[in-house]
Amino acid sequence: MTTYLPRLNLIYMFQRLALLIYGVCCLQLFTFGQTNQQTAQISGNFQANANFFIRDSLIGAANTPQYDRQLYGAEAWLNLNYSNWGFDFGIRFDVFNNSNLLNPTDSYSDEGIGNWFIQKQIGDLELRAGYIYDQIGSGIIFRAFEERPLLIDNALYGVKLKYNFDENWSIKAFTGRQKQLFDTYESNIKGINIEGFVEPQIGNGTTLAPGLGIVNRTLDDNSMNALVASLNTYTPEEAFVPNYNSYAFSFYNTLSAGAFNWYLEAAVKTEDAINNPFASVVIDGDTTIGDRFINEPGSVLYSSLSYAGQGLGISLEVKRTENFTFRTRPQVQLNRGIINFLPPMARVNTYRLLSRYNAATQELGELAVQADINYAPSRNLRFNVNVSNIWNLDNELLHRELYADAYYRPNRETSVRVGAQYQQYNQEVYEFKPNVPLVDGVTPFVDVLYKLDNQRALRFEAQYKVVGEDQNVELKQDYGDWAFLLVEYSIAPHWTFSASDMYNIGPGRESPTDANNQPKAVHYPRFDVSYTKDGNRFDLSYIKQVEGVVCTGGICRLEPAFSGVRFTVNSSF
Repeated sequence: MTTYLPRLNLIYMFQRLALLIYGVCCLQLFTFGQTNQQTAQISGNFQANANFFIRDSLIGAANTPQYDRQLYGAEAWLNLNYSNWGFDFGIRFDVFNNSNLLNPTDSYSDEGIGNWFIQKQIGDLELRAGYIYDQIGSGIIFRAFEERPLLIDNALYGVKLKYNFDENWSIKAFTGRQKQLFDTYESNIKGINIEGFVEPQIGNGTTLAPGLGIVNRTLDDNSMNALVASLNTYTPEEAFVPNYNSYAFSFYNTLSAGAFNWYLEAAVKTEDAINNPFASVVIDGDTTIGDRFINEPGSVLYSSLSYAGQGLGISLEVKRTENFTFRTRPQVQLNRGIINFLPPMARVNTYRLLSRYNAATQELGELAVQADINYAPSRNLRFNVNVSNIWNLDNELLHRELYADAYYRPNRETSVRVGAQYQQYNQEVYEFKPNVPLVDGVTPFVDVLYKLDNQRALRFEAQYKVVGEDQNVELKQDYGDWAFLLVEYSIAPHWTFSASDMYNIGPGRESPTDANNQPKAVHYPRFDVSYTKDGNRFDLSYIKQVEGVVCTGGICRLEPAFSGVRFTVNSSF
C-alpha cells in the first residue's frame, strides 16, 4: 500500500491545484465584470444518466447487485472550460453510483476529478499538461479517446508539446500514463508525431498530407513480475523472455486529386507479450482453448479510396491486421488499457434489428474489405449500397453484410426509406459462444416520415429479421426471428414521444423458455418521452431490452438484458 502513496498524493495535489486555478479564474471573471468580457470565456456541458432497475428473470435481467438489492444506478459528468490571459483551462467532475457501465454484471461507485488540463500557446509552441486526448494518424498506433456509453476513458495523463514550423508542417511529442478511472496504469507511454501538407506544382489541385508516428510503451515492474509469474507455468515450448519496451511505428498519407481522395496507413509493432483468448492449451495431455500469452510482432495495413461528384459517392476500404494488440499492460483485456484504435470495417447500422449483430474489430487477425456506394439522381431520390466482408487470417468467415436502401421524397410532407440487409455473423468469435453456427439472417425494413404541419410530424418504422435454422438443436439460430415496430410523434422544437416493440416472434435456441422448457415468444417494449429547450435535453424511457453486442464508435462489448426506467439529462452552456 505504501508503494503507491507518494504517487497518489501527487495526483491529489494536481487535482487540488486544478480546482484552485478554477476558483481564481471564476473570481477573476466576476470581479472584472464588463471590462473582462472581451477576453474571458467560460463554457461547459453536463450529462447524467439514472437507471431504475426492474427485475425480470424471464429475459435474464436479474442476478446483479442492481436488480437484487440496489434498484438504482447513476452516472454524471460536469465539464467546465475557461479561457483567459492566453491560457485554456479545463476540468471535469465525474460521479458513479451503483453504475453498471464499468461491468454490466457488477456495481461501481466512486467520484472525483475525471479530467483536468492547462494549455498555453507561446508563439508557434503549444503546451498542454493534465489529461490529453489525441491521436496519431487514424489512431492505429495511438489514440487517447473517450466512449462514455462503455465507460472507456483512455486519456493520457501527462504532458504534450506541439510546434508548428509553418502553416503546413508540425511536430508533437507526448509522455505520460494512461488513465484508469480516477487513477492511472503504471506503464509509461511516450510518442512523437510529424505531420505536413504538400501541394506539388503540377497544376491539377493535387495535394499530399503525409505523417509519421512512433510510440513506445515501457512496462512497469509490477506488470512485468506478474507476466513472468504466468510464464513460469508454461511448458518450455510455450515460454519466452518478455520485453519491457514495445515500439509501434506508423506512416500515413492522404492524396487528394480532384474528386478522388486516397488514404493509406501502414503500421508495425515490435515483439510484445499479448494475450490470445483462442490459444490451444495442452493440460494433462488434453487440448483445449484458453487464454495464453504469446510473444509476437504486429502489423496493420489500412487504406481507403473515395470519389465524390455529380450525385455519385463511392468509398472503398481494406484492412489487414495481424497481432496488433497494443495495451498499457498485457494482463488487461476486453476494452481496458487500449493504447491504440483499429478502424472498424463493418457498416454502422442505426435501425434496431439491423444493428442486432455487430462485428467488433479483431486485434489478433483480420482481413476486411468494405465498399459503399451512394447515388442521388435527384434531390428527392437517393440510393445506397454497402458490402462488407471480414475473415480471419485462416480465411474463415467472421462477418458478411449486404445492405441496400432507397430514399424517396414524393412531396414536402412525406419521405420514405425502404431497404434490406443480409448478414452472416460468427458468434463463436464475437460473443465467445462455443459450438454455434454462423448466424444467417435477412432483415427488410421501411421508415416513413409524414409532416402534419410545420411543427408536428409522425414517423413509422417497421423491421423484420428472419434467421436460419440451427441444425444441432433443430431450432432457429440464436434468438430466432424478430419483428420490430416503432411510432414516433414530434412537436418541434421541444417534444418527442415514441413507442416501440421488439417481438421475438420466432423463438430460437437462446430465447427464454416456458414451463415446459420450450422457447417462448417474448415482447421487449420501449416508451420514450424527450423534451428539449435552451440547450437542455431531458429523456425519460421505460425499456425492456434483449442481451446483445453494443457498439459505440467502433468499440463493442456484450451487454446483458436490461429492464427498467432510464432518465437522462444533457445540457450545454
